[in-house]
Amino acid sequence: MKPLQALGLSPAAEAIYFSLAVAGQSPVEALPALREDRDQALAELETLGLVTVSDGHVSPLPPLSALESYAERRAREALLARESAAVLARIWQDHQRSASYLESVATSDGTAAMERRLLDQAEREVRALVLGPVERPEETPRVPAGTLEALARGVAIRAVYGAEILRRPAALAALRTCVEAGEQARVFPDISLHMLIGDDREALLIFRGDGETRHTIAVQPSGLLTGLAGVFESFWRMAVPLAATVEADDLDAGSTAEERRLLSYLSAGLTDESIARELGVSERTVARRIARLQDALGAQTRFQLGVQAARQGWI
Repeated sequence: MKPLQALGLSPAAEAIYFSLAVAGQSPVEALPALREDRDQALAELETLGLVTVSDGHVSPLPPLSALESYAERRAREALLARESAAVLARIWQDHQRSASYLESVATSDGTAAMERRLLDQAEREVRALVLGPVERPEETPRVPAGTLEALARGVAIRAVYGAEILRRPAALAALRTCVEAGEQARVFPDISLHMLIGDDREALLIFRGDGETRHTIAVQPSGLLTGLAGVFESFWRMAVPLAATVEADDLDAGSTAEERRLLSYLSAGLTDESIARELGVSERTVARRIARLQDALGAQTRFQLGVQAARQGWI
């Protein structure tokens, strides 16, 4: 554990305090830090009451009383923050005339800030239903801010995307970046809701209003939040997995990996054109391979092909 860094102090401040705890009073110039880091680190330690600086020397102070005082200040700040939140929530509710577990934002900047906050505050899991590219057609789809950072710190992200996202190369490239970073992605033909759920603590329902504005409804813990989580899980069970990339070995004619990939895309509702682009082959090749699979499984239609493939455990 890094106790002082956990309180927000810099690594240099923690290193200096540890050295002082062992060596006692030391000249400022002898401290284990570069000059530009040292001055800032000493200011951090003085603010917490962990050192005193006088006549070019630094003396350590006992940590218990100093940090207990710091803890008391933070506890008072936390209490004040909760009381302020309650007051502001009442004002917000009176103004918005919404249920106590609902908040709404009617600006694109506000929506972006709420999405980033949900991702930054997530500790265990984020679940998402994504209609497809939510940008205007002229905008380049990109990885949502905070997504890669959340994945890097171990947050599990599960997302179900509308099949439309696979028809836009830039959107698909952004999706693959997330999958390569650890996101679990699935595809479903028709997603009717754009939603994020963070740690079962909050859900964001995002939709485009008039013109270019995006609106968001934030749902706090409630029966509605539980219901939205159930909606996600239903889509997750029905959706098909999406791999990050198409491997060269997967493209060998007749390979099991390719057949499963083709069936997955077919079940997700993709057109032959989209499947061909994903597999790196022609539409004629896709149609021929689907026909071959239908013959192998005795399926008269593509729907029957999907049913038979599921029974065989191929998808």
